[in-house]
Amino acid sequence: MDKKYTILMALMGLEIGGAETHVVELVKQLNKEGHRIIVASNGGVYVDELDKIGVKHYKVPMNRRSIPNMYKSYYLLKDIILKENIDIVHSHARIPSFICGVLKRKMDFIFVTTAHWVFYTGMGFKYITNWGQKVVAVSDDIKEYLMKNYRVYGRDIFVTINGIDTNKFSPKTVYNDINEEFGLKEGERRIVYVSRMDESRALVAKQLIEITSELDKEIENLKIIIVGGGDVFDKLNAMADDVNKALNRQCIVMTGSRVDINQLIMAGDIFVGVSRAALESMAAEKPTIVAGNEGYIGLFREDNFDIAEETNFCCRGCDMPTKEMLKRDITFAMTALTDEERLELGKYSREIIFKHYSVGRMAQDCLRAYDAAYDESQTKQYNVVMSGYYGFNNSGDDAILLSIHSNLDKTNKNIKVTVLANNPVDTGYKYDVRTVNRYNAMSVIKAIKNCDVLLSGGGSLLQDRTSTRSLLYYLSIIKLAKMMGKKVMIYANGIGPVEKKNNRNLVKKVIDKIDLITLREENSLEELKNMGVDNINAFITADPVFTMDGIDRLKSEEILKREGIPVDKPIVGVSVRNWKAIDKFLEFFAMLCDKVYEETGRTILFIPMQLPNDMGVSKIVQKAMKKPSYILAGELSPTETMGIIGAMDFVMSMRLHTLIFAARQRIPLIGFSYDPKIDYYLNEFGMPNGGETEKINIDEAFKMIEDIIANRGEYVKKLDASVTALEKLANKNEDYLLELLEEQKS
Repeated sequence: MDKKYTILMALMGLEIGGAETHVVELVKQLNKEGHRIIVASNGGVYVDELDKIGVKHYKVPMNRRSIPNMYKSYYLLKDIILKENIDIVHSHARIPSFICGVLKRKMDFIFVTTAHWVFYTGMGFKYITNWGQKVVAVSDDIKEYLMKNYRVYGRDIFVTINGIDTNKFSPKTVYNDINEEFGLKEGERRIVYVSRMDESRALVAKQLIEITSELDKEIENLKIIIVGGGDVFDKLNAMADDVNKALNRQCIVMTGSRVDINQLIMAGDIFVGVSRAALESMAAEKPTIVAGNEGYIGLFREDNFDIAEETNFCCRGCDMPTKEMLKRDITFAMTALTDEERLELGKYSREIIFKHYSVGRMAQDCLRAYDAAYDESQTKQYNVVMSGYYGFNNSGDDAILLSIHSNLDKTNKNIKVTVLANNPVDTGYKYDVRTVNRYNAMSVIKAIKNCDVLLSGGGSLLQDRTSTRSLLYYLSIIKLAKMMGKKVMIYANGIGPVEKKNNRNLVKKVIDKIDLITLREENSLEELKNMGVDNINAFITADPVFTMDGIDRLKSEEILKREGIPVDKPIVGVSVRNWKAIDKFLEFFAMLCDKVYEETGRTILFIPMQLPNDMGVSKIVQKAMKKPSYILAGELSPTETMGIIGAMDFVMSMRLHTLIFAARQRIPLIGFSYDPKIDYYLNEFGMPNGGETEKINIDEAFKMIEDIIANRGEYVKKLDASVTALEKLANKNEDYLLELLEEQKS
């Protein structure tokens, strides 16, 4: 869309700093593109620059975390938003974001934030931080940080870059005034360093001062220009004075806060710094040593671009800087590289800026966030809570979650899903979903209170074979939703077995009050009827995993090779799980795997579907085998697991979703039954049943395997016909849910 917005940029101040410069450049670009921009901050050196381009600035004391300041800021911002008729409030720091978040509860504006850095999450700060409706993150690692630490929904995060004005920061920049002001002379070899001189930012500045005397011995006519002001400026300035006295000349120049950073950068031969300052140096074609408080990358070259880009040139996760590292790289850049090599390095750096870090792209990234938030505010939104066996490292159930969420997203972008998960942080990050802890009563109540529909499923949730406690949990979630007046959908469930009489009565009472039921098997409907359920809003569909795709064959084989599994001959995928009285079955199953290996020449690969449970039982079978076999040991996503199963010759499995993964990929299979659901799906697929786990017959099972190998093409055709029908049925689940959502909203 091409809507022109009135945008309030709210930040702590406009003194020298990477985030502040980012905002100023963003404001200038958005202003150039026809948007009306208002800026609110505590003021600073960049106010004049905004004034020159006609951008109004309001002084709001959001620079300190004090109650009087925040109280005053609240009312000042409120007046600005009303007076200037603001469409979008875009906040750029924790204090402004908190205040704007409080205002958002009472005022009608779109609220967007930018995460420029990572924040301290202790002492409750995590819970008062407000990230708005959409978040702009300045790097992929900050996006990951937001998802893991604040559980921000991945699709609400828009990754941008620190856009650089390549006209302002250019090798053509004239810097005569700098020469005159600081008495710079011809023949000097100059290092320029730029950052805020705060305790949290100035580690490398301190190290640079500490190694100056040593550098002076290596580099003739050395001059070091350190740019920036802050809470440790006086301390560092005193250190620099001591060094200058010892050298009997002004080797180090401490400039304090400056706005003419482009000229200061051009005055140097090489640059030291991080983040935006490093990018500005690169735009000016200066060889750049990337080093800061969070890590050290070193002299920027093609071979370290990936790590630099990944961390937004902030070095997060890299080795911490040391004086030895700094001295080594500065000496190399200033003495070992020729003038021509430094020139080539500078040109490469500027090319990177043009390709990846333009101001125009930064503005477009922000506009994407604005447009998404605006569109969302103009359309009807639906909220769905998903209750299931999620967050337990079970590939089958996680595949259900992934499939349902993906299908809902494809069906209607305005459906927001919240998942009740065992491990909410991990589940939210892995599958890019909103999550709450399924065992946190207040979080669950709040999620259900805010939803339109509770979606219970998929999987076999309503059964008591594993435990009555599990059954009672899912029934209580349904009852809670009904008590709160919410619509409830049983989504593609398998029902039963429910063996205890009291449990059957409970299921009947709860199910009779449910608004809509879809079931993945005919015999699940029969089970409900046998319990005396009168609810007629029940439909047969199919497991949502029949709509999921796996990774491609090439990627699957890359994973197999990485795991040390040979791919030079056909592989048989094997999936087992723990169950009651299974010891004898595992012993026989080991013998069957040996027979397959010995008589068919195929590799045996165990594929654990739930970690660590299936790993243990797979190792038991492997240990009982006399022939070699492999276990897929890495933790894989459901799509990766499905892709690997798609690379198998055929599959032997106890687990239902291993069979479904194989069927979806048209891989022939043989199942071993511990539950009626296995029998049902083997019958649906027209695939052989190797028998119940209590009474497996190795010879009969092996004959079935021989037939699969001999007539593989026929088995694939049979699977294709049955699974195509099931895929169509699986897609009906969303149609039923949409009808229910519309009914709830009407």
